[in-house]
Amino acid sequence: MVSLFPRSDSHIPFGRGALLALLSSALLFFASPGTLALPQLAWLALAPLFWSLDNQPPRRAALLGLICGLAYYLPLLYWIVIVLATYGQVPLPIAVLALVFLALYMSCYLALFAFLCAKTGPRLPLLVFAPACWVALDLIRGILLTGFPWMDLAYTQYNLPQFIQIADLAGHHGLTFLLVLANALIFTLAASLVRGKRISPAAITIAASTLLLLASGYNFWRLQTLPATIARAEQMEVAVAQGNIPQDQKWQPAFQRQTIDTYLRMSREFFTTGQPQLIVWPETALPFYPYEHPLFLRLHSELTRPHQTYLLTGAPHREKTSAAGPLSYANSAFLLSPDGQVANRYDKQHLVPFGEYIPFRRILRFASPLVETLGEFTPGRSNAPLTCQNSRIGILICFESIFPDISRKQALAGANLLVTLTNDAWFGRSSAPMQHLAMGVFRAVETRKTLVRAANTGISAFIDPMGRMREASPLFTEYARSQPVALVNGLTCYVRWGYLFPWGCLLLTLIGAEVNRRKAKGKRRKV
Repeated sequence: MVSLFPRSDSHIPFGRGALLALLSSALLFFASPGTLALPQLAWLALAPLFWSLDNQPPRRAALLGLICGLAYYLPLLYWIVIVLATYGQVPLPIAVLALVFLALYMSCYLALFAFLCAKTGPRLPLLVFAPACWVALDLIRGILLTGFPWMDLAYTQYNLPQFIQIADLAGHHGLTFLLVLANALIFTLAASLVRGKRISPAAITIAASTLLLLASGYNFWRLQTLPATIARAEQMEVAVAQGNIPQDQKWQPAFQRQTIDTYLRMSREFFTTGQPQLIVWPETALPFYPYEHPLFLRLHSELTRPHQTYLLTGAPHREKTSAAGPLSYANSAFLLSPDGQVANRYDKQHLVPFGEYIPFRRILRFASPLVETLGEFTPGRSNAPLTCQNSRIGILICFESIFPDISRKQALAGANLLVTLTNDAWFGRSSAPMQHLAMGVFRAVETRKTLVRAANTGISAFIDPMGRMREASPLFTEYARSQPVALVNGLTCYVRWGYLFPWGCLLLTLIGAEVNRRKAKGKRRKV
C-alpha cells in the first residue's frame, strides 16, 4: 500500500509550509495571462505546494491550500472590484468584500484538494490521485451554483500551441491533468533525490513520464498534420467590427444613433477592399430592442441589402410568451440576411448570476432595491447553429465561452464555425479581457473549429482550429478586420466522448476517498 505522502519522522514546520504555499501562489499568478504571463511556470508551480503538504495533518494541509488559494485568486480576480465599483455603481467597500468572498470560495476548492491529498493511506499514489482530484474539483466548480470555471489551470497555456493540441482528445481538463501530473512528478523526483529513497512505485513514475512524452508527441503530430486539413476546408470571408463604445454611454438614448453610425461606417469600409460574406458586431452592439426601434431598419437599407452580406450582431430582445403573459427578455444574437430579413436568432443560454438574472429571487426579497435594478433575462434553450451561406455558426455570448459544454453541443449539432460576441468593457484595463480570451482559445481547439471573437472594446480576434490567434485587437480602440476563415467539419474525440474525462476523474477521486475512509475506519476498530 502506498500513501500520497509517505511518513517520515517529522513534517515541515507550518511557517515554512506557508511560505512554500505562497511560492506556489506567486508562480501560478505569474503563469496566468496578465502581469508577466509566463505560462511555462505552470508546469512547476504546484511543486512547492506539494512539498508544503508533505506529512502534514489533513486539517493543516487544508489551511495551507486555503492560504495558497487566497494569495492566488485575490490578485487574479481583482477586476471584480472594477466591474462592481466602477461600472456597477456598487460602493467600493462592498466591491472589495465581494472580491474577498469570491476568492475565498475559489480557494475552498484548493483547500479541499490539499486536504484530500494529505489524507494518509489511500491506495492511489500522488501521481495518480492528485491530477484526478484536481480535475474533479474543477468539474464541480464549473457546475456548482451555476458554475464559475474561471481560469482553470490549462488556460495558462493558451498562447502555446505546442502544448494545447491535446485538448481535442479530453478538452482543457485533459491538459490540466497533465499539468498537475507534471508538477507531482517533479515533486516526486525531487523528494526522492533529497531523501535518498523512492517515494512512488517505479512503474507508476515510468507510466507518468511516458504519458507526458506521449502527450508531447501527440501535440507535435497535430501541429504537423492539421495545417493541411485546415487548408483543404471551405473558406468564408468574415469581418469583425470593434466599435469601442464607452460603457457609460452605451445605453443612453442620446448615443444610440451615434453607436449605429460608428458600426455602419466601420462596416462599409470593408467593401472598399473586399467582399466579406459575414460581418460580426459584438454583444449588445445594438443598444435597443431591434423590432421596436427605427434605427434597426438602417442595418438593412445601408448595409446588408446594398452590399449583399450577412450581419451577425448582439442585441437585447423581448417578446410576450403568450397574449396575456408577461414579457420575456433575452440576451440575443441576430443574424440579418441580404434580403432584408432576420434569418435567425440565438438566445444566450448560460446567464451571468446577479448580472442577467437573480438566483433564488424569492429568498432575496429582502434585497429588493438591488433585485429590482437588475434585469431578469430568460435563458435560451437551443444549440442549433445559425445557417449563413456555407457556414453553420455556433454562438457563444460573453460568459458562455468559459463553459466548454456549450460549444461542444453546438459542434455536435453541426456547427463548423464558432463566433463569440462579448462586451468586456466592464473589465476596464485589467487582465480580465486577456483571461477571457484565453478560455475562448480552447473552445476552438477542443472542437477544431475557427473561432471569431467580436468584443465591444477588445479583445477581438480570429482564432484558427489549432488555437493560433490571428489579428488580435488592442483594448479600447476601434478595430476592423476582414479575413478568410476555415469552415472545418467533423467531430473531435472530445466532442464525441472526451467530455466524459473529468467525470472519470471524479469517479477515481471518489473511489480513492472511499478506500481511504474504509481503511481509517478499520484501523479505529482494531484500536
